Amino acid sequence: MPLRWSGAVLAALLAIVTTGTPAAADRPLRYVALGDSSAAGPLIPNQIDATCLRSDRGWPQVLAPRLGAVLTNVTCSGARTPDLAGRQFGTVAPQFDALRRDTDLVTLAIGANDINMGAAFVTCAQPGPVPTGPTCQERYTVDGVDQFAARIDETAPKVAAALEEIHRRSPRAHVVVVGYLTYWRPGGCYPGDPYTPADADYLQATADRVMAMLARQARAHDAVYADIRTPSARHGLCEPPARRWLEGAVPAAPAYPYHPNATGMAHAAAIVSKAVKDCDRHRCPRL
Repeated sequence: MPLRWSGAVLAALLAIVTTGTPAAADRPLRYVALGDSSAAGPLIPNQIDATCLRSDRGWPQVLAPRLGAVLTNVTCSGARTPDLAGRQFGTVAPQFDALRRDTDLVTLAIGANDINMGAAFVTCAQPGPVPTGPTCQERYTVDGVDQFAARIDETAPKVAAALEEIHRRSPRAHVVVVGYLTYWRPGGCYPGDPYTPADADYLQATADRVMAMLARQARAHDAVYADIRTPSARHGLCEPPARRWLEGAVPAAPAYPYHPNATGMAHAAAIVSKAVKDCDRHRCPRL
């Protein structure tokens, strides 16, 4: 599938690559951010949308000025792929409504809520000093089938359809799919964090499987995948507070549990910015 680039967006992105800002003769880059709480930033001050728990320090908010872009940020905590085209919470407009034919850049962060991964953060927690009961993997394996793996397979065509709809609504846009930050280092940090080594490894592997699916769908549907997992490998919730990009059960910095903190958001923005500016070094046409 050929990449969908227009002369105007190529010129705008070329200006960003070479100067860090759009060329003076051009209009500002029009950027739309779509996705879930990993981008919205629940409980990170300052909150700018009480319904979606969206922060002014979420990575799209930090990314936009780096690119000299005009941002329309419709990321919303709890979002799933159906919320891109439908109303979330019954009142939040479909995220796709923000897309225009002259949109230049779209970022998409979605997937974890589609598989209901958050439920495992409740059912698999073992806060006591001695673990009891089945492992998380045992809880989520039914008739030999890993339920999260099955849900990820079911989510893949939904992500594919979302990417195609983005291209339909914004045919000139450069699209970047963004993954998730690292949660646990290998073996986790039990009992300081309430997931045993086996459970922490299983949950991190599940998140990694979501991200591998997102990367495949990005490649197959004319988008670039921005990997924020690898650069954050030594900055997960098990690290000392000063090193964390993501908080655990009891956040040391303002953030929703098991979500990025402001430091993580800033680093994610830098990584995504590089993915946009260095696009020509990856799979995009020479700018």
